[in-house]
Amino acid sequence: MPATVLTTERGALKAHLAVPPVGEGPWPAVVVLHEAFGLTDDIRAHADRLAAAGYLALAPDLYSDGGALRCLKGTFSALRAGRGPAVDDIAASRAWLADRADCTGRVGVVGFCMGGGFALVMAAKGFDAAAPAYGVLPEDPEQALAGACPVVASYGKRDLVLRGAAGRLRTVLDGLGVENDVKEYAGAGHSFMNRHSAGPFGPLEKVVGLHHHEPSAEDAWARILRFFDRHLGGAASSPG
Repeated sequence: MPATVLTTERGALKAHLAVPPVGEGPWPAVVVLHEAFGLTDDIRAHADRLAAAGYLALAPDLYSDGGALRCLKGTFSALRAGRGPAVDDIAASRAWLADRADCTGRVGVVGFCMGGGFALVMAAKGFDAAAPAYGVLPEDPEQALAGACPVVASYGKRDLVLRGAAGRLRTVLDGLGVENDVKEYAGAGHSFMNRHSAGPFGPLEKVVGLHHHEPSAEDAWARILRFFDRHLGGAASSPG
């Protein structure tokens, strides 16, 4: 499918749009946020999976301004600060989906690794449900997640970088009264829902342990889809 291009206040934002293959909508929608590797075929496959489940799914290329090498530093700066061009692009993606005639107006966000961190950042910025997968917590999570939408989060117990993040996130969300489903998978490490071995990052995956873990990934997807169905309204419960 050709790339979709959104016209935003910052300029052109490239994205992959996946539309449910059956029916005419309106459907709820999901913004799909990529890892540091960028908008890969793996991320497009995640968007396609959501579309098959009855969601409009848009995966924006957060490196649209000039590619990963040029944009990586600025994108991570926006993640740490909770504001900046990448945050603006995600907000623009949400608004673009919500304004479509074939959208119910309810929009969720799912993200992986870097994108998981952004999903947490955006949870209190207009979305109706957030699904961070192994996302780093904001520097001040109590402040950043105050007023957040419901959150379904997935982490791997073997993830040495984010050790303890699942428990900390659950504690923060419970303390804020935010509905949540936070699960840590004993057999999984970092990036367990992604398939890097299908692309150019296979050698890196083997070195640093970014392994896909099928049982954990499938359970996480089942939880995410149930959560989205409840908070966004699945295709069967959408009007029209």
